[in-house]
Amino acid sequence: MPRDSSLPPLKIHTLSEPDASDTPEPFDDAADYDPNVPIAIDFGSSEVRAGFGNQDQPSHIFTNRISRWRDRRKNRNLTFIGNDTNLDLSVRSQAKSPYDGAIVSNWDYTEEIMEYTFHHLGVNGNDGVSNPILMTEKLATLQSQRENWYQLLFECFGVPQVTFGIDSLFSFYANNDATASGLVINSGNEDTHVIPVMNGKGVLSEAKRINWGGRQSVEYLSNLLALKYPYFPIKPSTHQFQSLYEDFCYVSVDYQDEIRKILTLEELETKNIVVEAPFAETVQPEKSEEELRLQAEKRRETGRRLQEQAKQRRQEKLAQKEEEYEYYTQLKEQMKDQSKKAVLSTLQSAGFDDEQDFKKYLVGLEKTLKRAQVLEAGEEEEVSLADKFDLVDVPDEQLNEEQIKEKRKQRLLKANFDARVKAKEEKLKKEQEEEEARQKDEAWRSEDLQGWIKDKRQKLTALIKTRKEKLKIKNDMKDRKSHAAQKRMKNIATLAEERSRSSAKRSRQQSTVDNDPNDTFGANDEDWLVYNDITSNPEALDQAIEEEYNVIVGLEQQLLEYDPNFTEEDTLDAQYDWRNSTLHLFLRGPRPHDSENINEQHQMHLNVERIRVPEVIFQPSMAGLDQAGVTEICETNFLKKFGSTRSQLSEGSKKLAANVFLTGGNMRLPGVRERIVREFTGMLPMGSNLNVRMASDSAVDAWRGMAKLSQAGSQYKGSYITRKEYQELGADYIKEHNLGNVLFL
Repeated sequence: MPRDSSLPPLKIHTLSEPDASDTPEPFDDAADYDPNVPIAIDFGSSEVRAGFGNQDQPSHIFTNRISRWRDRRKNRNLTFIGNDTNLDLSVRSQAKSPYDGAIVSNWDYTEEIMEYTFHHLGVNGNDGVSNPILMTEKLATLQSQRENWYQLLFECFGVPQVTFGIDSLFSFYANNDATASGLVINSGNEDTHVIPVMNGKGVLSEAKRINWGGRQSVEYLSNLLALKYPYFPIKPSTHQFQSLYEDFCYVSVDYQDEIRKILTLEELETKNIVVEAPFAETVQPEKSEEELRLQAEKRRETGRRLQEQAKQRRQEKLAQKEEEYEYYTQLKEQMKDQSKKAVLSTLQSAGFDDEQDFKKYLVGLEKTLKRAQVLEAGEEEEVSLADKFDLVDVPDEQLNEEQIKEKRKQRLLKANFDARVKAKEEKLKKEQEEEEARQKDEAWRSEDLQGWIKDKRQKLTALIKTRKEKLKIKNDMKDRKSHAAQKRMKNIATLAEERSRSSAKRSRQQSTVDNDPNDTFGANDEDWLVYNDITSNPEALDQAIEEEYNVIVGLEQQLLEYDPNFTEEDTLDAQYDWRNSTLHLFLRGPRPHDSENINEQHQMHLNVERIRVPEVIFQPSMAGLDQAGVTEICETNFLKKFGSTRSQLSEGSKKLAANVFLTGGNMRLPGVRERIVREFTGMLPMGSNLNVRMASDSAVDAWRGMAKLSQAGSQYKGSYITRKEYQELGADYIKEHNLGNVLFL
């Protein structure tokens, strides 16, 4: 496919694994350790953020992964946690999460990660952890999850008190006053939820959750690209798909409008992203002329040796076939005067079912011998008929037994020789006819160029028309409900019905569609050409299309050479323009594709996927979720709750609209705030005060909210559960506060 040199090259991004880290997780100075300062731990499914409550930022942020790796040289089992799993690629590939979806499932891993966290924070208590603990949890956390956390913190680490709260409410608390109202929209790694907040307290009875987050988005992107490029040379890892999602996906402000025009050349010039997977390009060293000559001579010698071996095998098989044919010919002569019973007994002892089976095998053997001897005779030097076939015309009465056998062989050889001579004559005749036609065509072109051009154009137009018809039939054959497919199946069913009606002896008096007893369809090989035409045999149709294409190309070459008005743009290949192919634009972007280019074989184009994957939180049905989207959930909170109507917002709904707060790691995609503003502006009554804010740092603000709560005095005191309360009231006890879950929803 020709390339347009005026088009600038597209920027190519490399699909690579994150580099292995060369620095382990640091340790806090044990001298600064204070056992009375609360420790805030945001134990997320993607990352762990930990630090002391008197700090502005978490001192430790690492991936929530653990890897058990065995050093075979030292015969030791090693455990790597968090960012330490990135010290080696083999260790990182074996890393696992304690989470199964949104639920902690492996508490052994959790214990080791918590121990790793306290160790790096510099906790050095002899009797366990002396610091109060603040922990995040999911919306509507299962009681069994909180019970396991109580056991782990109180009984394993011996913490004095612990506070659990919802991560998104902690983030809202970090960016607002303690009595602020608003609507929290949080999209994390595992889910997305919407929580109204009134006077600083989450209204969990009106909270809603969507089972979609960053992890599901990455999986969705990987599935879409696997369907788009099923034969991609490599399989990208989860880390690579996550990088593609975070670096190149964005939320469309107007999805319906953008999805309609994104697969146009103008849009793809700016929206299409080319990602190339790494590969090792093998470069063959150039060989000298002497090496090439020796290599060619070696190939010729190998070819000659193989030809000799094949000739020898053919001669051996031919000799065996001749002996077999001679034996069965004698057997046929011996059975002439025998009774039918004796003949049948002789044939069955020879391995045949009956006399008909024997005759069929003998005819097939004779044909095989003729074909083999024609091939063999073509490789031998021709000799005179008198020397080679001297016994053919001699009567059998004048020959002895050995000469009669030789006469039979010569008769076969002569028939093969005559057939070969006839084939050569026909070939020479065909070549002469083609040469005469070519000379006649050249003479016509030189005498009447315009008439010649007109005739060639008419032939070209007719061929292109018949080619389109065949292509239409081929496409219709793919649809079982099309007229062509139904006609083909009807014809095949008719032929099958006729075959079932035929007798065991396959008499010529078989019935047909027209009840014609003289129908002998199938007796000749030419009949099957008619069958192919009648039933639209796909293989025959493909062959006919290919042959017509070759003829069309030949006519186009002649017209390009002699017709000044026929250009490259008029050729059949030029009629296919990749710029008008939606499939090409979707798969290969706004540039022509060279299938032989190894770089382009390792390239993926992200265009529709960039906006389709993040759109799921607004339209969950796109990913097969039977849930409402963010816009629909928020519309219910604004217009149907807190005493509001579609025409008039209540005071509570006005407070929600005046402070829409976006948080969570999955909300860091570009365009999400603009999309929320557009959607909410369209649903709210005219003149409503709408204010949409992003968290200052959506990944860390939950930890900041816990640190802020730990310094809040009375508010913090009413949120934690002490170890004594746990021992007296049990693991089912929950202390409700503004930022946490409640006992009953």
